[in-house]
Amino acid sequence: MIVKKGVKELVEEAEEQVVTLTPAEVDDKSQGEGVRLVDLRDIRELKRDGIIPGSLHVPRGMLEFWIDPESPYYRRDFDAIDEVILFCNKGSRSALAALSLKTMGIDNVSHMQGGMSQWEEEIGRVELSLIHI
Repeated sequence: MIVKKGVKELVEEAEEQVVTLTPAEVDDKSQGEGVRLVDLRDIRELKRDGIIPGSLHVPRGMLEFWIDPESPYYRRDFDAIDEVILFCNKGSRSALAALSLKTMGIDNVSHMQGGMSQWEEEIGRVELSLIHI
């Protein structure tokens, strides 16, 4: 199989089109009304590294389905949300996901630079995950 455009290029293109926030900016914004911090990591990552307090876990493969009110999988967790901030482990999946939501017409979406790894390094506020696998 020949890949004509790799993940690195896709992420770079997404980064050019979406808002990227530092962990400190995310920490400030996440305290506001109507802001939802969405964790896209795999459940094994949540179990291994813990979670950011107050974040909502959404499996990456379900994000577009859970956020679309017309989808049979829509989650009411998004009812009163004015802004969505996405994060993953390093920032690549969240950049791609933010671009996907922007393509869906969601303008108030951003993602966290460096993901959970950078959050742990700079902010350090993490809770143990209660997910059992």
